Amino acid sequence: MPSPTAATLEGVSILTLVGSDYEDLELWYPKLRLEEAHCHVTVAGEVAGVTYAGKHGYPCTSDAAINDMEVARFHGVVIPGGWMPDKLRRDPKVLALVREFAARGKLVAAICHGGWIPISAGVYRGVSVTGSPGIKDDLVNAGALWSDAPVVIDRHFISSRKPADLPAFMAAIVDLLATRVAG
Repeated sequence: MPSPTAATLEGVSILTLVGSDYEDLELWYPKLRLEEAHCHVTVAGEVAGVTYAGKHGYPCTSDAAINDMEVARFHGVVIPGGWMPDKLRRDPKVLALVREFAARGKLVAAICHGGWIPISAGVYRGVSVTGSPGIKDDLVNAGALWSDAPVVIDRHFISSRKPADLPAFMAAIVDLLATRVAG
């Protein structure tokens, strides 16, 4: 199936999360790829307007505060990895947002250690996923069905293992969003 054209995703809004020690490529590749497809991407951190450093030192300034985010404004959430998810999964608002995205059948996409947030939100039970081998036990213990694959798609849940999987991860995200927009 050919990839959708950039105009196909006009009007789609995606939320992504940022915090200290995010995985640089796992935030920037999806953000830029989605913007290239004409999606509106909001990067939310604990505080709006704060510049966070990635694991490799690349900066990202948050557009908005997590506490101000409402699921109704977005078509889905993309959760990058790094050490950031271990910190953000302790935030009740982050967990509530992910639970609501999942309950509404909206995109919940996580890569690498990003899976820690859906684990803590309690939305992965019975869901086929992949993620960093470093969190495989966490995923399995949360009731997820783990497999070692570049990308796993289970309904509105999309997951990948590592930065090298980003092309497959983003192709799956763009295809899912294009299908829903064309709906």
